[in-house]
Amino acid sequence: MSPPIGLDRTTKTLKEMPGPSTLSNLIEFFWKDGFSRVHEIQLEHSKKYGKIFKSRFGPQLVVSIADRDLVAQVLRSESAAPQRGNMDSWKEYRDLRGRSTGLISAEGEDWLRMRSVLRQLVMRPRDVAVFSDDVNAVVDDLIKRIHVLRSQESDGVTVHNVNDLFFNYAMEAVAAILYECRLGCLENDVPQETQNYISALHLMFSSFKTTMYAGAIPKWLRTIIPKPWEEFCHSWDGLFKFSLIHVNKRLTDIKAQLERGEEVKGGVLTHMLVTKQISLEDIYANVTEMLLAGVDTTSFTLSWATYIGLVKETLRFFPVLPGNGRVTQDDLILGGYFIPKGTQLALCHYSTSLDDENFVDALDFRPDRWLRKDASDHVDNFGSIPFGYGIRSCIGKRIAELEMHLLLTRLIQKFHISVSPFTDDVKAKTHGLLCPGAPINLQFTDREI
Repeated sequence: MSPPIGLDRTTKTLKEMPGPSTLSNLIEFFWKDGFSRVHEIQLEHSKKYGKIFKSRFGPQLVVSIADRDLVAQVLRSESAAPQRGNMDSWKEYRDLRGRSTGLISAEGEDWLRMRSVLRQLVMRPRDVAVFSDDVNAVVDDLIKRIHVLRSQESDGVTVHNVNDLFFNYAMEAVAAILYECRLGCLENDVPQETQNYISALHLMFSSFKTTMYAGAIPKWLRTIIPKPWEEFCHSWDGLFKFSLIHVNKRLTDIKAQLERGEEVKGGVLTHMLVTKQISLEDIYANVTEMLLAGVDTTSFTLSWATYIGLVKETLRFFPVLPGNGRVTQDDLILGGYFIPKGTQLALCHYSTSLDDENFVDALDFRPDRWLRKDASDHVDNFGSIPFGYGIRSCIGKRIAELEMHLLLTRLIQKFHISVSPFTDDVKAKTHGLLCPGAPINLQFTDREI
């Protein structure tokens, strides 16, 4: 495709853009299991092909951007309703089951309508601060759970595979905010209903590579290899079933309160059910997707943060979402290349986070790089935007920060935390999200008061 008439003749076309061949990509991802090394492949390709390069996954052309300023250009030029990357498999499931889309999977006016309702409830710090007591109650239970787990070890201080512990904490805390109830994730015996949800969530991420990249896999292959798609649908069935149980329970309680003439008070879910600003189907979809998005993202970050240090530098070193997708809604000139409307972009956040051009000594873990000299000093850097940017940034950012900051503060107050000698050097791997590639075992030693 040639650039439109009138553009600078130095502007290059997509055909001239470098990048790996389709065959090498297929070998890398499907033969060498590159899906578990997406973050590493970002770095390798940006060094080999430059800060902007193209890749093909079957019929899907993707332009990858590993340059901070080009990422900023894309995000700052977005419309009122930016379009995410390919979510066709999510939408296909919803069409198949007659389900609505939520904030992760919706686009256009539907997304904008739901976002405008939900942002009023969870985007401002003062709105999220009201959940502090609920989250602190979950922290209390986590600390009790640490005492139980370490008492089972011969040294009396070690907790094995803390990501399981933090996963249960994150799920309990998010549910306390979204569902306005406790799930029992931190109890000695986790309720079966909650266990079923956890199994569905794990199944969802295990089927990630065959569904998020469904554009590269012809649908006719499902008749030959049906298992991946069946597991994907089964996992979503489990996630939606869980949400329906808890949303319907709260709805029943609200109706009973109204019949008794009582004032109805509550949090996020109650507000949505009472105001009816979005439909019941939209509520099912949004709480399902928000719980899905808010558990592993928080638990992985907590695992890394207790393993190596503080939250903001941890998120630079290990961005939970190593890359993000956008579809261009207008023609763009990026890095000297003409990018036509409708092109799939991949924003390579892992690569930009570890680029020395963006951060001095980028491979060194230095939390002090984020300190402000005074109130006017801003350390904003598009090289590291773990919660995204602009109107399509993470709607749960404040909730995640509340959960992480409250927990880490209280853990540090109560324990000396150190890495157990049973822990090997832990590398990152991609499993849908960027996560620890091996168990992290920590020692929690009581501080003297």
